[in-house]
Amino acid sequence: MKKGIHPENYRPVVFKDMSNDDTFISRSTIAAKDTIEIDGVTYPLVKLEITSSSHPFFTGKQKLVDSAGRVDKFMSRYAKHMQNKQK
Repeated sequence: MKKGIHPENYRPVVFKDMSNDDTFISRSTIAAKDTIEIDGVTYPLVKLEITSSSHPFFTGKQKLVDSAGRVDKFMSRYAKHMQNKQK
């Protein structure tokens, strides 16, 4: 890395997914109130509600919505509405 282009507080930070307790270390300037010790080293800790390790889209547990059925249902209701209007 080039010297002098990053802020002074650019350091390793632990991000913790609170839904599955998964942790990963990345460099960041984020302000952290908590700390955590990993392998004998103390890092600032940032708690996250959801990450790629727990997000349904990335884990493959995403529920599929039957949009075709919804569209058909809407069209049938809309057709009835339009027929009533024409009378």
